[in-house]
Amino acid sequence: MIQDQAVLDFKIYPPESQGVGQFDGGRITEIKPIPFPHEGPALKNLGPLFYWAWAKAEGYGKIGLHPHQGFEIMSYALQGEIGHHDTLGNHSRVQAGGAQVMQTGSGVSHEEETIGDHTEFFQIWFDPDIRKTFENQPTYNEYINADFPSQAIDGVTLKTVIGENAPIHLVSDAIMKDISIDQDRHFQYKLDEKKILASVVISGKGILLDMQTGAKNYISRQDFALIHARQCGNISMQADPDSLLRLVTIEVPAQVDYPLYRNR
Repeated sequence: MIQDQAVLDFKIYPPESQGVGQFDGGRITEIKPIPFPHEGPALKNLGPLFYWAWAKAEGYGKIGLHPHQGFEIMSYALQGEIGHHDTLGNHSRVQAGGAQVMQTGSGVSHEEETIGDHTEFFQIWFDPDIRKTFENQPTYNEYINADFPSQAIDGVTLKTVIGENAPIHLVSDAIMKDISIDQDRHFQYKLDEKKILASVVISGKGILLDMQTGAKNYISRQDFALIHARQCGNISMQADPDSLLRLVTIEVPAQVDYPLYRNR
């Protein structure tokens, strides 16, 4: 039954409407589903989800030593291998499915590199209460793909990156899933009131179905979907009959009880 007021608000941003960037003379390029505030487009009500970039490189590339403070920053490897070095003395590499997490606290500098013929990774920044995190010592942790809980049911593989039973523990309130849906199959996601679900399509195409209204939102590779729940609602993520659909989702509260850096 179509309702007078949809409980879920869907917005789909194709890659051409997202931010862009590059490093190392163009060896590393980025599209940015959630760009820095000055880069546009302006996105509102993202809660503690501050920044999301999808970086790619053909061959070796390097992002030189640079500082961070306050933010919780995760690099999540999609293909290839990414390297990390920081002023805490950490040197590491993780391959596809692995993650590197910095809780930057009072401050740390690091550099990043792409290794191998083809590398893709997400870098995602979470915005905790900076008034408190500035007082903390910075930390670094790394995880391989096998560290994360994963289950396969009815053509859907669900990997929890942040959330219940996952090894990553952030101060920021967030749940992150890596979801693969076989051809012509679907996965139902319940989104609670006053929550945001941000999704990036890694591969394939499909539909995000608003199960309350029946409205269909078509998605394909590199699309960014932002769903705001005015009330609790259900989303059906459906793969195209000819395409396996893989997407990464991050759920956060639309509002938090501390000042956000984005709003300063």
